[in-house]
Amino acid sequence: MTRDVGRTAGRTGPGRPAVARAGGGLGRVAAMPVLVAAPDKFRGTATAIEVATAMAGGAAAVGWEAEVVPLADGGEGLLDVCARFFPDLHRTTVCGPLGVPVAAAWRSRARTAVVESARASGLVLAGGPTANDPRAATSRGTGELLVAAARAVGAGGTVVVGLGGSASTDGGLGALEAVEAAGGLGGATVLAACDVDVAFAEAVHFAPQKGAGPGEVAELADRLARVAERYEGRYGVDVRALAGAGAAGGLGGALAVLGAELRSGYELVAEVVGLPAALAGADAVATGEGALDGSSFAGKVVGGVLAGAGSSGVPVLVVAGRVDPAAGARARAAGAAVVSLVERYGAARATGDTAACTADATAGWLSGADR
Repeated sequence: MTRDVGRTAGRTGPGRPAVARAGGGLGRVAAMPVLVAAPDKFRGTATAIEVATAMAGGAAAVGWEAEVVPLADGGEGLLDVCARFFPDLHRTTVCGPLGVPVAAAWRSRARTAVVESARASGLVLAGGPTANDPRAATSRGTGELLVAAARAVGAGGTVVVGLGGSASTDGGLGALEAVEAAGGLGGATVLAACDVDVAFAEAVHFAPQKGAGPGEVAELADRLARVAERYEGRYGVDVRALAGAGAAGGLGGALAVLGAELRSGYELVAEVVGLPAALAGADAVATGEGALDGSSFAGKVVGGVLAGAGSSGVPVLVVAGRVDPAAGARARAAGAAVVSLVERYGAARATGDTAACTADATAGWLSGADR
């Protein structure tokens, strides 16, 4: 990193803007520095929007402006961070992951729609890993949701599908069959936001997180192999060779069969919410997530923000609930400041009052008190 947090011209001290006064009236901030608050969700404690808002509050407390740009990697939370860009909210009743109908929300604006697979086929909807049936869990509801969105935008329209948080490891077969039963997608373009960059067969590695035991994992691996052969034999698409095809239990592969473009979820969402433009005007960036670990640098929000800010020399603060030592060292080596809320404030306060802790950590960094 080449820029210090206190580098903005006109400041009287680290992180403090100078104040210009005219005619003895109220002070007016001149050249107020700008923080871009661009975190992911803190799973189980705060949404990305709540964390970004807290960061903005901390910035304001020490005389900074803040541009709130909450992010997602394609998994849960995508719909929330896209809300201000896609104001039209819809609900479609679809098949839930275990067959129970669910009213799945999705958003649109003009000829573009945003769909989140977790809203139709999510592990949370199945009751979590202990209540899920990993062999029976289906992606069918996501296919039904995709059909509804595609019909709304029409031929030539675009549907962004967030892949992540799924209960199923069915290779996306349920979704594909639902789309075929409805007669296809009517010429809509599909962009799949993959939360993980894994091959089709590697989807089984996430099955234990969905409640699968060793025997079920082996069974699901065999199923994925058969589904891949079916896709290649019937549609001529070898999903085994596609990066991202294993996202959402193999749903990425099924969407590729349907003609979707598989994209990095972080990169696609960053484009949608305008992060590159925000970074161009930033004096500092704050990002974060619930747990900073090795996966944070594999297509996730924190790793993406670090890379984007690093290329333009913008100082970065990473706030996380918990920080794996190796991951923390990696972030610091990239030039970031790293704060573990649990380490600084204790587990009870960090989880019970995440927003206040985040605001305090942000203010401390920007004011220079923590440096």
